Parts: sequence; C-alpha cells; structure tokens
Amino acid sequence: MGAIKSAVADAVLTFMWVFCASTLGVSTSVIASAIGVQGMSTLLITTVLVFVLLFIFGIIGDALGGASFNPTATAAFYAAGVGADSLISAAVRFPAQAAGAVGGALAIMEVMPLQYKHMLGGPSLKVDLHTGAIAEGVLTFTITFAVLLIILRGPRSPLLKNWLLSMSTVALVVAGSSYTGPSMNPANVSSTKLFCSYVWSLEYEKIMGYLLIRCYTASLLVVVCLSYPSNI
Repeated sequence: MGAIKSAVADAVLTFMWVFCASTLGVSTSVIASAIGVQGMSTLLITTVLVFVLLFIFGIIGDALGGASFNPTATAAFYAAGVGADSLISAAVRFPAQAAGAVGGALAIMEVMPLQYKHMLGGPSLKVDLHTGAIAEGVLTFTITFAVLLIILRGPRSPLLKNWLLSMSTVALVVAGSSYTGPSMNPANVSSTKLFCSYVWSLEYEKIMGYLLIRCYTASLLVVVCLSYPSNI
C-alpha cells in the first residue's frame, strides 16, 4: 500500500512539475522583454525561476511524503541506499512518474496561449543517435553527481542547496542544448513527443529508449563513484 501511495504522489508531483517547468521558456521571455534584458543575461532570470520552482516543489514533495518528479533521481537515491524505497516501490514509481509527465504535457498544451505554444519544445535529438546518447549520458551523469553531492554532502541551508541545484541545472541545460535539449530527466523525455504529436513512431521509441537507458546508466555510475571514492 505504501508503494501505491508513493506512486500516486509521484504522479501528481510530476504532473505539476512538467506543467510548470514547461513554462520556464515563456516566463523567461516575458520577464526579459518586460525589463529589457537580452542575451546571456536572461539565464539569470531562468536560474531564479528554477530556484523558485525547486524550492516550492521541495516543500510540496515533503508534504506528499517524499514524492519525486525525476525517475533518474529515484533510481540514483535507491541505488545509493538513501530513503525508504524498496526495489518494488521504486519500480512502481517509474511508470507513475512517466504517466504524470504525459498528463502535465497534455495539460499545458491545452491552456498555453496560442502565441506561446511554439516555445513549449522539450528534449529532441539534434545530432546523430550515438552522439546524442553519449551526450545525454555525460550530462545525466554530471547532473546526478551534482545533485547527490549537493543534497548528501552540500550545505545545510535549503536555500543554498536549491540555488546550487538551480545553477547546475541551467548550466547543463545550456551545455546540452545543441545535442538533446533540456533532457536529463526521463519524465521529460517520455512526455516530449506528446508536445508535438499524439502518435508514437518506432524510430522515436528506439531513440528515446536509448536515451532512457543512458539516463539510468549514468545515474547508477554516479552512485558507484560516490560509494567508492578511492576508485575515481
């Protein structure tokens, strides 16, 4: 029963996260236009918005009993032995997070004004399959390592932790923008196709499946590095 409750909480939180995070590009553009900011300076706006989202969703996640919106984080923390997840509960949470992500993607598409819908693009393969998979593996390894390091061994202040997480996330999204876009989260990958089409193609499933494997492999690799620092 506990696994079911965790899965439902994850689905709700992931729904909310995908819905809200999908508006980051639009929100950044609107705020930048309002205050007359252009170029790289807009990254500060995005970082602040991500910080606010992470802080709020951290509170909501705690209120929901430790819910998560990122399957990679769930896998990494389970493999690291952090939290109360069992293998069964972790396996149940993954599809719930994916379902919540799909729901959030469909919901934001329904309510977003027409003039901003073109800004709702998510992760997409912009290079060949193997290059994209390698890039996604490196990016996911890096963000997972950073998240575990900040949360488990970082500062005690929740505000400082969230700020460091925000800067890490934005920096890696920018770094991966020319490869696969803002991925590093299988929930984002699983919902992206629904931003553009309701039909899944075999080729898309093959590509996204490859990237999902890279995401989880990278997260487990991070756990090994943190567990056995002498081997790094």
